[in-house]
Formats: sequence, C-alpha cells, structure tokens
Amino acid sequence: MKKILLVDDSTTMLMSMEGVLKRSGFEVETATGGELALGKINASTPDLMITDLNMPGMNGIELIRAAKSLPSMRFKPILMLTTESQQAKRDEAKQAGACGWLVKPLEPAQLTDVVKQVLPGA
Repeated sequence: MKKILLVDDSTTMLMSMEGVLKRSGFEVETATGGELALGKINASTPDLMITDLNMPGMNGIELIRAAKSLPSMRFKPILMLTTESQQAKRDEAKQAGACGWLVKPLEPAQLTDVVKQVLPGA
C-alpha cells in the first residue's frame, strides 16, 4: 500500500483529502506544518508528499527544499496543493523539487487521478 503524507495548516482540508485518499486505498499520514512533516518523513518515508504553500512557520516551498535535501526523499514525488496560481510561485516550487501544482478547491476524482499519475503502481 502506497503511503502519502498530507501537509496543510487547515485540519478541515487534511480530513477531507485524507478521507478521499484512504477510500482510494492509500495509507495516509497528516501534518499541520512543515516541521511536523519533516519529523514524520524522518520516522517513515512516504511514497508521495502533498503540501500546501501558505502555512505558518515553514511554508510549502521551504518544506519541499528541506524534504528534497533528505536522501530518502530525493526521488519521491511532491505535489503542491494551494489556492495560489501565480506562475512565479509555480516556478519556485518546481525549482525546489515539486513535480506538480494543484489549485484548491480540487474535486476528489481529480486528486486521486493526479496521485495515480505521479505514483507508479498506485
């Protein structure tokens, strides 16, 4: 079973996405911020991380940079899920190591489709 780490400061968003992904057969862990996410990655590497951009403390781009510096995450896919759609932010996230950019709100089917595209064998 593929493991996905969801990172968002909105517990409502986390619960919603967690439910969709669990129903699609994924193991899901959640974190409400970047520091917590890094702790979870160090404890058990996910197959995919999906992170929000705008979070207090460490933002999503900073989290991606920190995660990609870890040998265990170097080749793992990371998606950015945010309300932002500015090209400059997209470019910055891609340079940091994100492989995709999703704009909220996202339909459940869209979420599972994208996860299946970036996670081989999902």
